[in-house]
Amino acid sequence: MDLKKWNIFSLLENDFNLEVKLACVFGNQGNEALLVMKNDDVYALGVNLSGCLGLGTNNGTLHPQKVQALCKKGVIGFAYGSGPHVICYTSLGEVYAWGHNAYCELANGTTTQSSNPMKVEVCLSTKVVVEVACGSHHSVVLTNEGEVYGWGYNGNGQLGNGNNVNQLNPCRVMALSNIVIVKVVCGCSHTLALSDEGKVYAWGANSFGQLACLNRTNFFSPEQILEDIGRIVDIAASHYCNISAAMSQNSKVYMWGQCRGQIVLQPILTPYNSLHEVFACYSTPSITYKPLTVAWDHGTKVYDSIKSSFDDQSTSDLIIRVEGKDIYVHKALLKIRCQHFRSMFQYNWQEDSRNVLEIEQFSYTVYRAFLRYLYTDQVDLPPEQALGKY
Repeated sequence: MDLKKWNIFSLLENDFNLEVKLACVFGNQGNEALLVMKNDDVYALGVNLSGCLGLGTNNGTLHPQKVQALCKKGVIGFAYGSGPHVICYTSLGEVYAWGHNAYCELANGTTTQSSNPMKVEVCLSTKVVVEVACGSHHSVVLTNEGEVYGWGYNGNGQLGNGNNVNQLNPCRVMALSNIVIVKVVCGCSHTLALSDEGKVYAWGANSFGQLACLNRTNFFSPEQILEDIGRIVDIAASHYCNISAAMSQNSKVYMWGQCRGQIVLQPILTPYNSLHEVFACYSTPSITYKPLTVAWDHGTKVYDSIKSSFDDQSTSDLIIRVEGKDIYVHKALLKIRCQHFRSMFQYNWQEDSRNVLEIEQFSYTVYRAFLRYLYTDQVDLPPEQALGKY
């Protein structure tokens, strides 16, 4: 996946991109982003509205800066509201929250925003969280025991606790206490939950049909929906819009709610193969409904693979030794990229048993830069040293 398809990542260096394993873009204009790296560091960049980047300030940044409070914490997922507020969870099941907090979205007992990620302790200190979701101004988490907790704004019943009172701290959805939930998602002001039996429960606002109920009344407690579709294996929603979507066990994708400005009160079958396509084609703005996992190892471009193989001892079949220093290269690539090496390897050059080629007429710095150019098309050499090559 090419991160530079998102404008906010346009200034990122290619070497930095290759180290990203999880990326999410949020904000009403796609102007904030969070990145988790392969080494478990977390970076942020963007406008930083309400301190949502977690950098400890409200200052924006065009270039990635480390979110020190989250580095090496094992962050594996994010969710974000429209304030915006952000919550994340770690491989240990811990939850951190920061950003906008006028409706108690951060579960810290106050309505004061925070530009620093703070661990959510109250009611969750002994729980292992396996999923997080954010509506416009409410937050929901799922534990490894299938329990659902919510907090924040509740004016439409989106917390599922039977009333419309805002919650400063996590409050369990007791109506689901005898049901094992395996996934939760949030729309702007509604929430969906999927059980281990493939049943879908919904609550919150329904003015655009997002709860798949014809009378368009709000649900203040969870009610089962989609009973006519059969077993459901995945669900989706986003706080940026009022679309709801689901995939059945036979891989059919359904959507309902506010779809491109139209109100769809009952689930309709779509021609799509994934839930992502629903939001790409029918959401305004076009968004991804959840963070994207970056799998460079399975989709790296040829250029990037060749570039990273330069001076790689594990794959090299030739050592070029200059001034006693070894440079690990690949004969096939040198033959393809350079007529000099093509002639050398094809006819007269006799390699020794160690596959070592000694170079004496150039300096190590100059010759290494020349070889690197064959792999990358980039000359990394000061002009005064480059003269030595000729």
